Amino acid sequence: MKKLLTVAAAALLAGATVFAADRAHTLKVYNWADYIDEDLISEFEQWYEEQTGEPVKIVYQLFDINEIMLSKIELGHEDFDVVCPSEYIIERMLRQDLLLPIDRDFGDTPDYIGNVAPYMIEKFNQIEGYGKNANDYSVGYMWGTVGMLYNTKYVTREEASSWYTLQDPKWKGKLFVKDAFRDIYTSLLIALNRDRIDSGELDLEKISFDSSDESIAQVEAFLDTFKDNVSGWEADFGKERMTQEKAWINVTWSGDAQWAVEEAREVGVSLDYAVPEDGSIVWFDGWVIPKYAKNVKAARYFINFMCKPENALRNMDVIGYVSCIGGDEILEAMQDPEAYELEDASYFFGPEATAVALNPIMYPPTALVERCGMMHDSGDRTDKLLEMWSRVKGDNAGVVTYIILGVAVLALIGVLVFRKKGKKHGRK
Repeated sequence: MKKLLTVAAAALLAGATVFAADRAHTLKVYNWADYIDEDLISEFEQWYEEQTGEPVKIVYQLFDINEIMLSKIELGHEDFDVVCPSEYIIERMLRQDLLLPIDRDFGDTPDYIGNVAPYMIEKFNQIEGYGKNANDYSVGYMWGTVGMLYNTKYVTREEASSWYTLQDPKWKGKLFVKDAFRDIYTSLLIALNRDRIDSGELDLEKISFDSSDESIAQVEAFLDTFKDNVSGWEADFGKERMTQEKAWINVTWSGDAQWAVEEAREVGVSLDYAVPEDGSIVWFDGWVIPKYAKNVKAARYFINFMCKPENALRNMDVIGYVSCIGGDEILEAMQDPEAYELEDASYFFGPEATAVALNPIMYPPTALVERCGMMHDSGDRTDKLLEMWSRVKGDNAGVVTYIILGVAVLALIGVLVFRKKGKKHGRK
């Protein structure tokens, strides 16, 4: 696979003149790093002209942090035509009226957006839209879970199936946790209230919105019980430490886990991944058209193009994450009876998928998924969550200091840095 640097730089250089002279035939796409089969970029340009009779040139840019992407649109009024935010940012963009509805009238071109799995439609319905339905303003792209990547030589499947396992002092120095406060907070909040959820006292969907002082204190107290075991709060290096057997457990995203399992296998290390039965979260990203977009038509067609099953399969193969696209073509392609045991994946593929041979890292069984909630925008409570997270990690500098320093560094860089690090992307 060629470097994204090559493609992105070529797109920027080739597209700069087009952008300046003919914005109506330029499509500005803003996406996570390492989050697409790069060949689809040029293929879309050709496909779009075939479908509409109009030329288009993509200017493809990358981001690594949701909030940086959002600030460019909200404060800078950047005219990106298509971006790919995470669920809680979609929620925030709807609240701030930063999104345009996605018209699905493509004339003679089929509506491939209809291939999005009903399960993902349901998850997008759970986004707080402030009077708007998120499915009218966003289309699912990739999704996954939060759980434990573990070394099978030192950790049993049973141990990796409960968050309480992390409290065992035998993991001291062998545990890495993703430095993603929203993901970890919501996952643990659900797990710590498992009994009350199962009894019907608390609603799984509603508790995912909870960022009260009481709930923050509850999660912080639990984090404090195992923080001394944590060797590092990592943004991107945990999976490499796992493949090198320098760590035995990594609390991480399923996509990173899948990458690590494959890499470790090549060097004779046995890794696996489990979603704790106490509960966790399902996260997801989706395509949206920002308020200041200039080429809405091409943006709609780009989103439609990405929903073609064959393109969804290619993206999954290249980046290692799981597409929101369902249907028979995806199910047939992803099944492997020789590699995987039968499981119930009917939540995603429908009633015909109650016993199918799928990779459980990519498609967890129905019983596990039903115990997962999702993240939401914490609004003006975000500072409280960040302060808690900083205390747990033992950061010396204040949260505001880190934010100011981060923004300053990014401003000084002044240019996009294109990186290629394998099948992964960051959700910070």
